[in-house]
Amino acid sequence: MKILALIYAAEDAWESLPDEERQAGYAKYRAFGERAGGKIATGAELAPTRTATTVRVRDGELLVSDGPFAETKEALGGFYVFDVDSLEEAESLAAEIPGAQSGAIELRVAHQEEAA
Repeated sequence: MKILALIYAAEDAWESLPDEERQAGYAKYRAFGERAGGKIATGAELAPTRTATTVRVRDGELLVSDGPFAETKEALGGFYVFDVDSLEEAESLAAEIPGAQSGAIELRVAHQEEAA
């Protein structure tokens, strides 16, 4: 089963870290990736929310605006797609993501169409 792990954290806190501390944080994420092995299908860090673009279509009209949809204290900073056997397995993996220590990890199960 595919499960999306969305990593939320205080964006300003990460950006204000000295480079040495940020590099140590990246090392923790690399170590997590190695421990998780083949359970991670893909993942990435996202660019800061100030670089976001929001796209909407209303009454057939394309509306594009700079920035995220809504302001929040914690921003979506990255993601993993887990390929696991159960939600419980994904929860165990999510608990090991370094961002879980100071932010939040939201798990979303990919919708599975029933076989006809």
